[in-house]
Amino acid sequence: MTHEGAPSPKLSASPEQGGPPSPPRSTLVVTAHAGDFVWRAGGAIALAASRGERVTIACLTFGERGESAKAWREGRKLAEIKAMRREEAEQAAATLGAEVRFFDAGDYPLVATAELTDRLVAVFRETQPDVVLTHPVEDPYNGDHPAANHMALQARVLAQAIGYPGPGEIIGAPPVFYFEPHQPEMSGFRPEVLLDITEVWETKRKAMECLGAQQHLWDYYTDLAVRRGVQLKRNAGPNLGLPHKTMAEAYMRPYPQVTKELA
Repeated sequence: MTHEGAPSPKLSASPEQGGPPSPPRSTLVVTAHAGDFVWRAGGAIALAASRGERVTIACLTFGERGESAKAWREGRKLAEIKAMRREEAEQAAATLGAEVRFFDAGDYPLVATAELTDRLVAVFRETQPDVVLTHPVEDPYNGDHPAANHMALQARVLAQAIGYPGPGEIIGAPPVFYFEPHQPEMSGFRPEVLLDITEVWETKRKAMECLGAQQHLWDYYTDLAVRRGVQLKRNAGPNLGLPHKTMAEAYMRPYPQVTKELA
């Protein structure tokens, strides 16, 4: 689903008998380009959607200038490329079970601005996320990703401030997870959280295949899911060396985990 006329979230039954219904859990994904949310967080999105949760993707740009080389080589024009990338992202989001909203802020470079951050604050307050997924702080190969990170984290803080102007109720402090960058070793990324996406892998792969403009990445991110799956099994219990087909995504946490039980 796209951003215009976004549907109201479905309500789930209240745990207290006779109480009012409560909204489902909400995940907000802040992504720089049209393909980023698929490669890096498609499994997490599909898992949340499969549980009946609301997933909203704030897509800041279409990746029209820096991540659409095939279309440029074919001689396509900017407006046509934007339309292509938008359609691809809509199809991918629908496949994953998410709603995508396009900011059309322009890539290469994506410039962090107060206006864009304010628009993100409005999305935070509207969606009331329980979880936020976005890019890591560092990426020496693509400055658009750190720009998206900066605005996502700033909007999260501003959306909590009762004195910050704008519509909607203030939010709490949803945990943030950084999804894995293309070259993690160069971006200060540590795979601190390994998410088992085996049950939704085929859904993620179908979403990846919606992104024809970046077909060269389909196999790369399939191989990455296999490697992270091996690491997940290695960290999940006795390593018996048994064959398995586990697929996984890696995440990093910028804020402490809050818990009453170590696990």
